[in-house]
Amino acid sequence: MKFGKTLVIAAMALSAGFASTPAQAQDRYLAEVILVGQNFCPRGTMPADGKLLAISQYTALFSLLGTTYGGDGRSTFGLPDLRSDAPAGMRYCVVTEGIYPSRR
Repeated sequence: MKFGKTLVIAAMALSAGFASTPAQAQDRYLAEVILVGQNFCPRGTMPADGKLLAISQYTALFSLLGTTYGGDGRSTFGLPDLRSDAPAGMRYCVVTEGIYPSRR
């Protein structure tokens, strides 16, 4: 019985991706919001904390988000602020270096 329970837990962990290597932001779509279980965002992402970014540095990201979350649309744009929506001990991050999604 104990062995069977261990197999079920291992299968659940594998299907959830816990046993695999951490995904890099480059494997994700640009502007995708991800939930991470740590107090920092992975490389290639930024915290979804409402921060204003320069359009000149993040042109592709701006083309997807626009001024939906703030900014003046000429020199700055904003990231979504999801700090209050994250479960305890987790945080939302926005992918800033990733695959540009197709527009089909």
